[in-house]
Amino acid sequence: MTRFVLVTRPGPPPAPTGADRTTLVLFERDDHPGALLEILTEFAVRGVNLTRLESRPTGGGLGRYSFSVDCEGHLDEPRVGEALSALHRVCAEVRFLGSYPRADGVPARVRAGTADTDFAAAREWLRALRGGG
Repeated sequence: MTRFVLVTRPGPPPAPTGADRTTLVLFERDDHPGALLEILTEFAVRGVNLTRLESRPTGGGLGRYSFSVDCEGHLDEPRVGEALSALHRVCAEVRFLGSYPRADGVPARVRAGTADTDFAAAREWLRALRGGG
């Protein structure tokens, strides 16, 4: 399969369509057991499906890798945005290459308990607990 990439100057991503993908390049902070697991966990706990994961040496020394990732969803979707925010904490660098409509137009299947509405309901529940409710 041949992939084509349109490279432009940074700018706002197109509006979400409901059938989107997001592409990132993630750089490990350091090489240690579980480093890739830490990255993958940020996607998994939010129900963000990865459609591609490739590792590449960075050229910065033995054991230094970056990961090129495609995931289902759009930057503007809370679960995808929260995953990127968490990756910013875990990784040395996160390069956002874009959110864009999927070529096949197929919407992501979101597991029960990981939809944006599920996260909003959980935040409301916690807010009520903290308020004594």
